Amino acid sequence: MKRPRSLLSAPLLAVALVTGQTGLGQPAHAVPVVPVVPAALPPVSPTPQSIDRSGKDAVVTGRVLVAADDRTDRAARDRLVRELRAHGAERVDVVAPGHTGARGLLTVRLGPVSRPDIAAALAGTTVPGHAEGYALRVTADAPERQVALGGTDGSGQYYAVQTLRQLFVRTTDGGWSIAGARVSDHPSMPLRGTIEGFYGAPWTPAERLDQMDFYGDVKANTYVYAPKDDPYHRDRWRQPYPSDKLAELGGLIERANANHVAFTFAVSPGASICYSDPADRAALKAKLETVHGLGARAFSIPLDDIDYTSWNCDGDRKAYGSPGRAAAAQAQVDLLNDVQRTFVAARPGTRPLQMVPTEYGDLGDSAYKRTLRATLDPAIVVMWTGTDVVPPSITNAQADAASKLFGRKVFVWDNYPVNDFGATSGRLLLAPYDKREAGLSAHLNGIVANPMNQPYASKIAVFGAADFAWNDRGYDAGTSWTRATAYLAGGDATAAAALRVFADLEHLAPTFAATPWQEQAPELSRRVERFWTDWNAGLRTEALAALRSYAVSVAEAPARIRAGAVQEGFVADADAWLDATELWGRATVAMVDAVSARRTGDPDRSQELLAHSRDLQEQAGAVRVDPARNTWGKARTKVGDGVLDAFLVRSDVMLELWDVAGGGENLALKGTATASSVEADLDRLAARHVNDGSTGTRWASGYGDDEWVQIRLATPARIAAVTLAWEAACAAEYRIETSEDGVNWTSAATRRPSACGNDVIRLASDRPVTHVRMQGVARATSWGYSLYEMAVYGAPVT
Repeated sequence: MKRPRSLLSAPLLAVALVTGQTGLGQPAHAVPVVPVVPAALPPVSPTPQSIDRSGKDAVVTGRVLVAADDRTDRAARDRLVRELRAHGAERVDVVAPGHTGARGLLTVRLGPVSRPDIAAALAGTTVPGHAEGYALRVTADAPERQVALGGTDGSGQYYAVQTLRQLFVRTTDGGWSIAGARVSDHPSMPLRGTIEGFYGAPWTPAERLDQMDFYGDVKANTYVYAPKDDPYHRDRWRQPYPSDKLAELGGLIERANANHVAFTFAVSPGASICYSDPADRAALKAKLETVHGLGARAFSIPLDDIDYTSWNCDGDRKAYGSPGRAAAAQAQVDLLNDVQRTFVAARPGTRPLQMVPTEYGDLGDSAYKRTLRATLDPAIVVMWTGTDVVPPSITNAQADAASKLFGRKVFVWDNYPVNDFGATSGRLLLAPYDKREAGLSAHLNGIVANPMNQPYASKIAVFGAADFAWNDRGYDAGTSWTRATAYLAGGDATAAAALRVFADLEHLAPTFAATPWQEQAPELSRRVERFWTDWNAGLRTEALAALRSYAVSVAEAPARIRAGAVQEGFVADADAWLDATELWGRATVAMVDAVSARRTGDPDRSQELLAHSRDLQEQAGAVRVDPARNTWGKARTKVGDGVLDAFLVRSDVMLELWDVAGGGENLALKGTATASSVEADLDRLAARHVNDGSTGTRWASGYGDDEWVQIRLATPARIAAVTLAWEAACAAEYRIETSEDGVNWTSAATRRPSACGNDVIRLASDRPVTHVRMQGVARATSWGYSLYEMAVYGAPVT
């Protein structure tokens, strides 16, 4: 999204700056007034603390007055003028607050809530006393149509304009009006935004500039610059940034300030610093000072992902003793307290120092945490990731416990939607921001989301995270997700609907544990489940029609997303996934049509369509993310995996065994799973999870090439296909084996997949078997084998 020029700084845009009534006169032409019937207020995100209707909508006249003075926030004023011009105002005059306005003109008053004209225009609207708060009132009944935008500070004024931006509605004659709203609003959490803290290719300068504009739109006020693969952030932290990089950071800080975003500069020295060395401390402060000179007023020292069981220099051993948790914590505290007291506190206007502890993702007490709790300067803000690196939920009780462990309210570094770890290989994470408990604002300093390497695709989740941090008690994940897609689609309803279909196919969100914390394709799953229910109930015409309609929407979604309404950056980020989605959608349409043709007695047409579907599936499975921005490198795209492909396999088998009862059934679900081993004998990774019908659980083996997992079927069956849904720890080579007695085994197929994903192995078996096994030959990783699901399709034999 290109950033528009500041309207007030461009003289050719003819915004008249007037200090009184002189020269304003009456409108140059008659302004048609179209009666507007009050209706439901348009949605506003983030959800305000209080919003209701104040009266009629106020028509945007051809000429609009903006009452502002030197207490009016410049960024808020610029954005207000821009929005007015975009919504019907041909001329915007900025006037002094005392100006009464010409009859019939819309007047917008912007500034501090204490300004007399704004206080009067708010007319009893509750004024919040919180930082960054604002009050807004639209009045259309008085002789002077007016909007009052009052902020408790500059940020509050800016956020009032961001709310006003969402209140423009069309009039019956195609013009614009402002919905008659009354708003009293403030953020629930003081810190809201993102931390660019992932591994892999950092964002480009242009992408970061766009993100600053996006954060302004969603009222996020924090961006932490901490890309792991910026060498000057971590490995070469002592070295100053080159001049071109400094210029880039300076431009980014300027853009952040223009959007009321605190650019937070992070340096991560823990892998090599000598805590007791004055030279290293001086080098760190010099690095911070350089960026402070560019305008940054917020700083962070992350000490995550480092080894704290050894020292980087002999001086630390002398100063702090043998390495260990308490000694490491004391060394870190000495450094952090020094930076807070001699650097941060010595520079007025600089925000308290932030830090990430080495123990950042649990609730267990330790000597490390006890030392931090007792000796870390109380002003320093401590970050915490939840109960795990990627927490499946964050509750009030957990946040309260974390605050007690660190002796202060914690600041959550939320590792969603980041996709830089193995379990996210080939994935975009487009599920809503969810499973964070209402009421967390009472226990947290704030939340920053760690986004994906793909910045535009991250906006869906970040939109929700900002919404939640602004008003956690008024947050609804589904509503916010819908509004996020509308935002990305620029308000185009067709494009937004296509985005929701696509995002549903990219809904699965893994953790570092066995169970993903967001399920895959919930809407598609619901429709597929309904299909089989109706099919088995004999409602086959209805079932085929309903699912075909949705399959068409899947196939058409990529073209609609690429049609121009959706932000170009999102289209670029999702390019490979959009290619694959179109192919998977077309394959599904062909499969449904094949089933329909077979049902209506046209087996030849059915086989033709089946072959076409198989070809499309093969093409879809061959789509790779290449080149990849992520640390997982070139990878197979994951699209509705475990749902879409499972439907296609089941339907395929049903067609192949049309005249055999039960041909489309996953026989593994009624079978018994056993394995050669289980990783660390963990029950959550036991063999029974490989056939429980859930892609949220998995089996994992010990660390050997010869490991296996098998299903003993409930009854003997002729097997038509086996599917394997691999986790990131997959096989470089494996065999599918069958047995009639569980003792003697026959090799039915050998596979050497090029990437971890979902494998479909079709078998030509005319003999009934009782057991089916995945026999590992060679691992693709240093871990064992890990499968979410193993499904067996065929026909039971009685």
